[in-house]
Amino acid sequence: MHLLTGFRQAAPEDLPALVTQAAKFAGADDMIVHLVDYTQLHLIPLTALDAPSPDTMPVDGTLAGRAFTLSEVHEGTTEAGLRLWVPLLDGTERLGVLEVRTSGASTDELRRGCEHVAALVSAVLVSRRAYGDAVQRTRRRLPMQLAAEILWNLLPPLTYVGRDVAVAAILEPCYDVGGDAFDYAVNGSTLHAAIFDAVGHGITASDVTSLAINAYRNARRSGLDLVDTYRSIDKWISARHPDTWVTAVMLELDTVTGVARKIAAGHPGELLLRSAKLVKSLPAPTAMPLGLGTYGDPLPGVEVESLQPADQILLYTDGVVEARTEDGELFGLDRLVDYVTRALADRLPPPETMRRLIHAILNHQHGRLQDDATAVLVQWQPGTTPTAGSLT
Repeated sequence: MHLLTGFRQAAPEDLPALVTQAAKFAGADDMIVHLVDYTQLHLIPLTALDAPSPDTMPVDGTLAGRAFTLSEVHEGTTEAGLRLWVPLLDGTERLGVLEVRTSGASTDELRRGCEHVAALVSAVLVSRRAYGDAVQRTRRRLPMQLAAEILWNLLPPLTYVGRDVAVAAILEPCYDVGGDAFDYAVNGSTLHAAIFDAVGHGITASDVTSLAINAYRNARRSGLDLVDTYRSIDKWISARHPDTWVTAVMLELDTVTGVARKIAAGHPGELLLRSAKLVKSLPAPTAMPLGLGTYGDPLPGVEVESLQPADQILLYTDGVVEARTEDGELFGLDRLVDYVTRALADRLPPPETMRRLIHAILNHQHGRLQDDATAVLVQWQPGTTPTAGSLT
């Protein structure tokens, strides 16, 4: 009980010491929290603020990374004994891994105790991280520009898995993003999902995108339908930023019937995927970009699509397909479709599919994006409540 009280009252920088104390209650010698960085390429130990910079581990090619990517417990041995890697999950959002060191043997009791501690640590990380900067500072391997800081503070978690629907998102470049963002919410039997891409980059673009997201949430929470939501956001951007605009896709999915309705405001057409194959690109655009609505039809066009169970819709910004090498070769729509369908055919969970996709895009440009790249994968899965690791 003393330990539980300590967790509940902990500041973020108190967690390393508390986790060390928790080790003995789980039958282990030591425990260390490793958080995934913003790029989802490295796992970084959470240490006391006055501790020296810790060594990082790559996500790819390590047991710790495998525990993270698959959301499963993995174990290995060292000269000192057994080492367990336990995923840290907030629901289905992947936060990192808990390293467990013990000189004893692997037992079901040990694994259960470590999983209980990992669940508690995950809950504390999420509930207490707003009270200090230790978590955010640990996850950064580069200085974050102000424009990116503004948008990251607005975004929902990268992953959501609910009773009938799953969402997985990516956003790059993590430390210098300016105009791209996404949002989603589940209200009753409706999933609301949107992706925004403001013209330009830097602080001005992030200001415009911030307004678009908040106007979207305000309209949604006020009970406006899809058309009036478009009109409200369009009005606010036109009034506050008359010399710019935002392309967007706003999607509403009925999670009971599988009927999807969407407005594509000057945005690329989303991809409808079924059984790891492309069915079609959905019609786009159906409306003028947000901020330019007065130049088009009074009412934006709404497209309706009926999904089949396990169908996926991929929303993406133009920075995904327009990523290009130094000699001008585009990443392109064909490469995007090929990559995503192969990953889904390999039964990778959507969060891992999206993580690998963004790094394929970065590798195509040798790590330097010329434009923001954002994508959101929505999967309709009626009647199921999968875990992050089993979701396919």
